[in-house]
Amino acid sequence: MKVELLELLACPACGAGLGVRVHERNGDHIEAGEARCRACGASYPIRGGIGVFLTPDLSRNDLWEGTGSGVEGYLREHPEVERALLGTPLVDLSPADCFLRALLLEERGEFAEARAAQEASREGLYTPEYRECWRRQVEFVIERLATAAGPVVDLASGRGYLAEELAGRLPDHVVLTDFSPRVLRRNRRYFEFLDLYGKVSLIACDARKLPFRDGSVETMTSNLGLANIE
Repeated sequence: MKVELLELLACPACGAGLGVRVHERNGDHIEAGEARCRACGASYPIRGGIGVFLTPDLSRNDLWEGTGSGVEGYLREHPEVERALLGTPLVDLSPADCFLRALLLEERGEFAEARAAQEASREGLYTPEYRECWRRQVEFVIERLATAAGPVVDLASGRGYLAEELAGRLPDHVVLTDFSPRVLRRNRRYFEFLDLYGKVSLIACDARKLPFRDGSVETMTSNLGLANIE
């Protein structure tokens, strides 16, 4: 989480200001620390560069955690499936299996190979027309945000497809948000692989109770994330 984000933050539970203790810092990123509400006393940890601003009053269905843990457990019990996933040429795998292969490779930190599997999955799942439409929408967003002031907050970022485009092409920093710490930990490793970690902040929060002061964020984006907010 970048230091410059501190002036934008507020307690997601009550909206009051936060006091922040920094325990570990890497350049302009806070790697470990604690934010505490000056009014209600709620505490929010910063771990592994991720600010965790989740409130206990909202229930959440973390599909990233459930899917990731389920896949890991299944492959531990069935190593022959893992061998087949990794050993079969991509052209011979179904789109769903290509995606599972990408997840497995990402867990191992093999992001170059994971990107190839992810692209094969997209080509099998989505028509050329759909992919071209998505690309044109991204270009439209980039053009609209080219002169935006301040950080861009991306809601329900998931695996950060849009945030990757924004961080790579816009001058200001991008804030990835999701209520799944698991997918944000993945995003940290992935953006480090892309050499874009210096352009982003990672915030675990619920879009229903965002940890930002009123009026502090001018620009928000979302890539198919709003439909997943319960």
